[in-house]
Amino acid sequence: MPPILELHGITKRFPGVLANDHIDLALNEGEILALLGENGAGKSTLMNVLYGLYQPDEGEITVRGKTIKVHSPNDAIAAGVGMVHQHFMLVPVLTVTENVMLGVESLIGGVFLDRKAAAARIRQIATQYGLNVDPDAYIKDLPVGLQQRVEIIKLLYRNADILILDEPTAVLTPQEADELFKVMRSLVSQGKSIIFITHKLKEVLAVSDRINVLRLGKVVGAADPKTATETQLASMMVGRQVELTVHKEETKSGDIVLQVKELRVLDDRENMMVDGVSFDVRSGEIVGVAGVQGNGQTELVEALTGLRPALSGRAEIAGRDTTHANPRQIVELGVAHVPEDRQRDGLVLSYPVADNMVLNTYYLSPFARGVVIQQPEVDKAAAERVQQFDVRTPGIATSAGSLSGGNQQKVIVAREFSRPIKLLIAAQPTRGLDVGSIEYIHGRIIEKRGQGCAVLLVSTELDEVLALSDRIAVMYRGRIVAVVEAAEVTKEYLGLLMAGVDPATIAKPRKGEQAQAVF
Repeated sequence: MPPILELHGITKRFPGVLANDHIDLALNEGEILALLGENGAGKSTLMNVLYGLYQPDEGEITVRGKTIKVHSPNDAIAAGVGMVHQHFMLVPVLTVTENVMLGVESLIGGVFLDRKAAAARIRQIATQYGLNVDPDAYIKDLPVGLQQRVEIIKLLYRNADILILDEPTAVLTPQEADELFKVMRSLVSQGKSIIFITHKLKEVLAVSDRINVLRLGKVVGAADPKTATETQLASMMVGRQVELTVHKEETKSGDIVLQVKELRVLDDRENMMVDGVSFDVRSGEIVGVAGVQGNGQTELVEALTGLRPALSGRAEIAGRDTTHANPRQIVELGVAHVPEDRQRDGLVLSYPVADNMVLNTYYLSPFARGVVIQQPEVDKAAAERVQQFDVRTPGIATSAGSLSGGNQQKVIVAREFSRPIKLLIAAQPTRGLDVGSIEYIHGRIIEKRGQGCAVLLVSTELDEVLALSDRIAVMYRGRIVAVVEAAEVTKEYLGLLMAGVDPATIAKPRKGEQAQAVF
């Protein structure tokens, strides 16, 4: 049987960058094809070409043996190709039914929305593919795992046979990820075909039928998940041997550097997102904050870094009250901040890479003399940091907004790690990075810990939290529900806490054992 989808010689060029270099790819009916590659390898560009967001400079796309022209997502959907983006495209104040039918509305008499018919079809799709979702529920009331199911239902509602899932487990708990894999298997067992983009090697090996690896815009190899190993895949992705295990010495924690007492923080809608949180971080230790996205981690970090006012409570850094300090005052206390949203809070996208490298120190020597910026010094430091942190950029004069997401993250990490610091607040420090970059950044975080720096690590990646942290605080609905020693818990145990299960009802497992709720 011929492939359901074929890409022939797809080539896409941007100024100074060959993003896709004559890529050939085939997807068989009823299979899960994993697409792996480091930052800048061309995965996202290739999928954007397939989904009609970019137009290829060369090559063609074939669906069911017929060559098609994809000028827009509407063309892709008409050809049976749908895409679930990493950041969900849902309207929170609408119901599941209203979100699913948005753009393909069913009408009664050509005037009124036929919500009843749409809801009935959603129930039929949900039952058929194991996507248990209430059509009448509001999106804002659904956990992220169910929101993702709504995105999949949207594609099935539009009769998509080929589904592109872009980093689908990025915001899921381990239990939610397992449920997603069951859904994916249900989909392919009924004839759907899936392209699965992820940087999590364990997931690729667990759920895919075939693996294609991209590097520098080319397909450099394929692998069979039945025989491949994580180490082999990582080496194919980055072109060298990668150390996947984090090695750290026993912590030698010292004095308290960050102390938080009964902190309360509101979001922009005046909802209580941080509700009486207390904890501390000592020099020479890493405290990880685990939790499903949206449980107050973002607002906590913003309050600690001066980006959001606290309603009440107190934060102290190195004995100084910083509850109402501004970002510059906090930076000058020796605090480094890797923000969760790199484009909003970490970079000025229109500025060149060189200027972004000194955003928080541009007014200090040697980068300034009085009120005059010393551009040669700025450029010299930027060139060194680009080399040291392996930032893939045509040059330091290139605008930060033209870099890939992973390379934008590297610019921020290079800036924040290149000065003396007492406290590192890192929110999602490796989001969007390939395994080689993750290895490097993890090593630098451990290095800072070894130098006596206090580290607050906020991450939705449980493997990352467990590998790096000495202690882990789990946040659920704005509260810290437990603080545990990282060496004493498993990912499954943390996943239950993240889902809101009362710690008193969970039998704490030893490493290697499965966590179980004991209701």
